[in-house]
Amino acid sequence: MSGVGRPGVDPAAIDQPSTDPSDAGTPDLLRRTADLAIRYRETQPDRPVGARPGLTSADLRAALGGPLPRTSTDAWTVVSELAQDVEPGLVGIGGPRYFGFVMGGSVPASLATDWLTSTWDQNVGLYLATPSAAIVEEVAAAWLVELLGLPAGTSTGFVTGATMANFTALAAARHAVLRRAGWDVEADGLIGAPPVRVIAGRDAHSSVLIAIRYLGLGTARVERVPTDDEGRMDPDALAAMLEGETGPTIVIAQAGEVNTGAFDALDRIVPIVRRVPGAWLHVDGAFGLWAATSARLRHLVAGHDQADSWATDAHKWLNVPYDAGLVFVRDAAAHRAAMAMGAAYLPPAPDQERDPFEYVPELSRRARGFPIYAAIRELGADGITALVERDCALARQLATRLANEPGIEVANEVVLNQVLVSFDGDEALTRDVIRRVQDEGTAWLSGTTFHGMARMRVSVSGWSTTETDIDRTADAIVRCLADARRARAADPG
Repeated sequence: MSGVGRPGVDPAAIDQPSTDPSDAGTPDLLRRTADLAIRYRETQPDRPVGARPGLTSADLRAALGGPLPRTSTDAWTVVSELAQDVEPGLVGIGGPRYFGFVMGGSVPASLATDWLTSTWDQNVGLYLATPSAAIVEEVAAAWLVELLGLPAGTSTGFVTGATMANFTALAAARHAVLRRAGWDVEADGLIGAPPVRVIAGRDAHSSVLIAIRYLGLGTARVERVPTDDEGRMDPDALAAMLEGETGPTIVIAQAGEVNTGAFDALDRIVPIVRRVPGAWLHVDGAFGLWAATSARLRHLVAGHDQADSWATDAHKWLNVPYDAGLVFVRDAAAHRAAMAMGAAYLPPAPDQERDPFEYVPELSRRARGFPIYAAIRELGADGITALVERDCALARQLATRLANEPGIEVANEVVLNQVLVSFDGDEALTRDVIRRVQDEGTAWLSGTTFHGMARMRVSVSGWSTTETDIDRTADAIVRCLADARRARAADPG
């Protein structure tokens, strides 16, 4: 296969590994592969952030595709050609000027530990299968509960991302509300079960809705609470919807709307939900829940510790490699009842140790706790707070700079790390500027449609982003806006 690489990381510059048949050159292979990874990491701050302009899927298929290989290929050839061939289509998600989605990056200890995680090759299902991985998750879980200000005794599961975190939490919720109604949903399913009311804000994230679909509760049956211009649920409307309710009920609130970063008023929502006997309150806090780590931002999540379950992502603001979602459930028994499985070949953990598979939808999975543990140790609670606060300050810096430019409107209250932008009040122009910034390569950010309007969406969540990166990004946006205006003036049609 021929490469379509670009300058940056050249596999040909890496010394060739040994071909000693006794080990197939494995030690040298790993060293050379580490060199590739290190060189990629070193070039991230200065490389174009997006994929190569003009790159097509046909280009990538030509480089990577072809007939099914019938014969073996030496490992270094496979690794080096793959590194070369994927290079044009890689996006600098872990770099300092990636703002497309709330994806963060990987702090050094978590990245290095993730390499070891692959090498250790531990399947974190049973304690007996990998005691160290199980205990690392137990320790990291306790740290996270404290860090996020959740109730003592809250159970934790390490999942792929927010979708599975929401799914797991809502499975526990489904179990609990139906159990209180005298129904065993795990044994008897939903056919004939008492109806479960599911209530969420109009701007609930799609991961919540797909989790509801997976659980058989039906997205069309979700009752939507009106929201304000920032996407915050209206507590008074929620109260009216719940008036007199006594049956199985699940309410889903949001900490950090995906476009604006706005927070539902949890301190008002909690007492409203508690008026319904046995109702369950879940908080989708994929990135916003991390505001709880900061004294300056904690008011945004006031009351969050009174909820019943929470979902968030470590691969967002904790800045660990993918995948790393987190689910927390106050009622550990409901959590286990919804997730646990049994089989004759699955012996219980000794001495009441924690079997990780009892808290997630998977039995076989990657040891996600190792990189999370490493990131918490590297940063410490103070460092995590500083990371979250710095990114929010950088978002405000960008918003201020852009708002001072003629024709640029910052369309949201920048309460966290999200900035919504429009240009000359023109949706077509806004989309054009987004495309030009992506192609230009200084930074990468995305577009969205919020409440029917096209916006540029900037998400600041990386550990390595600096004020200089924000200035460079603002300059690129202004430059691309000027180019878009000139192009429109030259060709009004």
